[in-house]
Amino acid sequence: MTKLSVNINKVATIRNARGGNTPDVLKFAVDCERFGAQGITVHPRPDERHIRYADALAIKPLIGVEYNIEGNPKGVSKSRPYGFIDLVKEICPAQVTLVPDAEGVLTSNAGWDTVKNQDYLCDVVKEFKLCGIRVSIFIDANPKMIEMAAKIGTDRVELYTEAYARDYHAAATSDLRLPTSDLEKAIAPFVEAAKVARDCSLGLNAGHDLSLENLAFFHQQIPWCDEVSIGHALISDALYLGIEETIHRYLACLQ
Repeated sequence: MTKLSVNINKVATIRNARGGNTPDVLKFAVDCERFGAQGITVHPRPDERHIRYADALAIKPLIGVEYNIEGNPKGVSKSRPYGFIDLVKEICPAQVTLVPDAEGVLTSNAGWDTVKNQDYLCDVVKEFKLCGIRVSIFIDANPKMIEMAAKIGTDRVELYTEAYARDYHAAATSDLRLPTSDLEKAIAPFVEAAKVARDCSLGLNAGHDLSLENLAFFHQQIPWCDEVSIGHALISDALYLGIEETIHRYLACLQ
């Protein structure tokens, strides 16, 4: 079964644009669980332009589903005297996802080079696992990087799926009306990467630009994926459909 974890960063972006507490990020997290989400994801960045460190702390006692905190372990909050690693260890979520974001980046745009960063990631993964936190490494669909991630000792990898979403959209909207082979081409590197992860006994997550357009096909081709983390598209859909209906539609893609 592939679980749906809702990334609520964009809700915090709207709140922060106006100040105050509307929309209420904490209530939104609770409501997502009430409407069927099987996980909540946040990605606090040092500049706190969306989810703040204080939000991440406050959400934990309010939800019963899995809590996933994403971020760069080198990140340091501008509002608190400690960094991402200290925040995660204080919260002790079900899962931490290590993402190699550069400071100020608009959104996550690359996976880890696990070969180049092997020693550093080994130390970080060990530190979190000693706290009983499951660790996932955000990674490109590159078998070599996945094999190294397994040697590093991570529990899971999260496939960075922007390229799949882009190529799927191009194929699905092609004027050539021959989308099937192109859709298979779009997913092929991710199926291969997912098989490598499975062969390495790694759990598998996926995220970035997954949407109602492409999620069902992704799930059909990689049904052993443990979790998808979806934020931007899901929150955008909720503007039209409402969050309850939107979550139900995303869950239907995973049946």
